[in-house]
Amino acid sequence: QVQLVESGGGLVQSGGSLRLSCEASGLSFDNLYLSWVRQPPGKELEWVSSIYADGSLHYRSTVKGRFTASKDNTKNTHYLQMTNLKPDDSAVYYCAADREGRWIHPAVDYWGQGTQVTVSS
Repeated sequence: QVQLVESGGGLVQSGGSLRLSCEASGLSFDNLYLSWVRQPPGKELEWVSSIYADGSLHYRSTVKGRFTASKDNTKNTHYLQMTNLKPDDSAVYYCAADREGRWIHPAVDYWGQGTQVTVSS
C-alpha cells in the first residue's frame, strides 16, 4: 500500500522558516513528478512547486526565491524548505506524486494527508 506522509508543519512568525517532509512508503520516486500543493483557508488548492521526473525544479511565482524543493531518493523523502514565510503562506500543505505531472487531487496518482502551516504576522 502506497502512503505519503507529510510532517514539519506548525506555527511560525512572519519571516520565519519551516521544512516540510513527505515520506513515501510502498513507492519509489524514480520517474515521478513530485509536487507540493497547498490549500489556504477558504480557498482552492494552489500548486506550489514541482520536481519533474528529469530533476528540474519549478515554483509558483510568489514563493520563488523563498521556497526550495528537494528530494532524497535513498530515503524516499521529498522536502520543502520554506524561508521568509508570510501570513499568505498559511495553508494546509500536501505532497503529491504522479507519473504524468498532475497535482490536483483526486486526479493525481498519490496524495498525502496534509500538514498545517500557520504564519502569524
